[in-house]
Amino acid sequence: MDAALATPHVKSPRAALQNAAAFLVDPEHTLSEPDARGVRTLREGALRTVRTDAGEMLVVEVQMHGVAGVVWEHNERISSLWHSTADPAVGGRTKRSLTRVHPWPRESPDDGEQPYAALLSHPPNRQWLASNTEEASDELDRRDGLRSYDLKEDLVLNGQQEPGMYIPQRFCLVEQPQPNSDGVPVHPAEYVGWMAVRGNNRTKRRQDIFGLTSAEVLTGVPASKLGLPGDEVFFDPQFWLEKLSDRLNQEWAEARLAGDDEATAIRATNVAVVTAHLVVGTPTPERLYRIVQMSNRRDHVHPPLEFVPNDRGRALGRSVLGMYVARGVLDEKESQVLSGLAPVSELSIAAEDATVSELRDLRSMMILRELFPTDPHKKLLIRRALSESPPSQLSSPEINRRARAWSALTSESYPAPWNPRIAEVFNAGSVRAGLQFSGRPLRELLNAADKDDDAFEELVAYRAAHWLAAFDIIDADRGSLAGQKTDDDDGAKAARVRRTVKNHLNALRSNRVMAVAVLRELARAMDEGDRRPFRVSRSGALLIEEMSTAWFDREFPKDSGKRRPKVPAPRPSGSASDAARNDTGGTEPSTQLFAQHAWREQPAAGAALSPLPVLSPSAGEGASPAMEVSAGTGATVSGAAVPSEAVGTWPAEPTFEEQVGAAADLTRQLLELAERVEASLAAVSAAAAKAGIDRPLAGEAGAEAARNLARTLPSVRTMRDTVEDLGGRTVPYGS
Repeated sequence: MDAALATPHVKSPRAALQNAAAFLVDPEHTLSEPDARGVRTLREGALRTVRTDAGEMLVVEVQMHGVAGVVWEHNERISSLWHSTADPAVGGRTKRSLTRVHPWPRESPDDGEQPYAALLSHPPNRQWLASNTEEASDELDRRDGLRSYDLKEDLVLNGQQEPGMYIPQRFCLVEQPQPNSDGVPVHPAEYVGWMAVRGNNRTKRRQDIFGLTSAEVLTGVPASKLGLPGDEVFFDPQFWLEKLSDRLNQEWAEARLAGDDEATAIRATNVAVVTAHLVVGTPTPERLYRIVQMSNRRDHVHPPLEFVPNDRGRALGRSVLGMYVARGVLDEKESQVLSGLAPVSELSIAAEDATVSELRDLRSMMILRELFPTDPHKKLLIRRALSESPPSQLSSPEINRRARAWSALTSESYPAPWNPRIAEVFNAGSVRAGLQFSGRPLRELLNAADKDDDAFEELVAYRAAHWLAAFDIIDADRGSLAGQKTDDDDGAKAARVRRTVKNHLNALRSNRVMAVAVLRELARAMDEGDRRPFRVSRSGALLIEEMSTAWFDREFPKDSGKRRPKVPAPRPSGSASDAARNDTGGTEPSTQLFAQHAWREQPAAGAALSPLPVLSPSAGEGASPAMEVSAGTGATVSGAAVPSEAVGTWPAEPTFEEQVGAAADLTRQLLELAERVEASLAAVSAAAAKAGIDRPLAGEAGAEAARNLARTLPSVRTMRDTVEDLGGRTVPYGS
């Protein structure tokens, strides 16, 4: 211990080194020869510097008893198990919380200003500390099925091949222990453990072989496991480790004589002593937590099987944030909040009266901005962190990986995680340059969504999927849904509809009134303790029933979210197909060509809309019955004027510029007509309110209006998709 403290760059606290000393085997091997003053230090060959994207740290290689180390609740492989401090609400579905981690401060000002190369936490009590450690260990058990081999038996047979890495952490209990009848506290008020940064599974399996748990190694071992009488718990590792070794040595000798290969001491032979790396220093101790986490993240880029998608996504996102901090392009405090290590309310830009939904949204949008940056330097850093292609070649899988990281980190602010594939909605072409959005507060967006097209699109594009997934209303497409059912209104089972997330979002876009009401209700549900959200009517009014998947699929059907087939590009005049058609005599021209000709002369803004000409192809040879000659001026076709030079002949196909102009004019007229319909409905509503009529459209006229709108919306959606496919999307939806 004194030799370690005398070694340059070692910044471990004495209490941590004292705890580690109890588990060391042959410590002389790690020490140098005495210098001229008789001072010994850690041998240079035992020290090594580990560099990560978040910073560097100093580790010492030692030989330790196989039972040493503690499974760490902050292990990222099980991060989705816990309720994060980044969640501003504690609702009914909240899981167990992680204890927040801080740097271990110096014990006195004389020791220097920087903290130790160690961590500090304040769990509520000993039971909480032991329970969290046990829960972390049990979660590793539950996920061990993802491994293709039995790790425990592999350790029994072959020993441990790769060293684990451990960092010291001090746990100061908030509740002071009660005294016993003699006035002595029944247990210590603080504990020190060496937590497994790398090798959590190996640590747990070794302890399983020895018959102990990580919680016991950290908080005390009962006498029964040491071969001692009584129910006393021993807290000093120097004492209980000696008793455990004595018991195992005796058991080993007896088992060898009896030929018992299943005895604990025999099975533990190959892990009786293991190599370990202990973190003892860093030039940036205030970032030590991030540094040690980063050291285990390279595997996440090419992930092992035992990482589930949420844990992998969070680790990837934290890798990016850690690199940003190390390179000075992101504030440390802000990064802690985005990484889930600190409450959102600690952000300087968080309003004092911010609601739960607003705090969650603030953090989510900040994460999104960091994972799809527009800053060239950040683009380079995120490429390095995730081993990606250049921005111009960024592929859909790489974009989806970033989106999953955003989704997984966002879910930390909610009671339970969802499938991070819910966020795979971005197109490569639109995000390669980075995502740009308004940054408007959520409250403003929700208030303006029914009138402001930009606000509505921003809510649907970046919030809707996560909010719906948080309440189990939608999920990412899992492939075949054969045999899967969901509860319908009457309690019966209804077949689920296989849908992509993009389809869900497009369905919301096709029914704006209901969609805005749904989004507002989801935000209210978050603000009111994450209660179940209520359904909304077609007019946006709240209903008494709760939202469900079946209800959403019925009110926002799959068909309303479908993209229609792309429209072929206009065929240039004079093509071979034109010539071939002209060879037939031109007796049956298409309706489309005749209608296009009528687009040349459009009514002025505000004028009554003329019906488009309709030509029946079954009119026989020559002129159509629908065509009537008007003396002196030309002809009319279903009310549309046709130039006099066109009488008796079919009109020439319009030029490309004329077609584009006609399309723009018609969409303008469509907008004007929609505004007139909206104004008319508003007038009906006002008149009904004045007359005291609750449902003025309850009759046949209202039913017809509803049918007309229902038939119109899919067509409008198809036209919007067509315009986008033809390159017409230059502003957000609805503008």
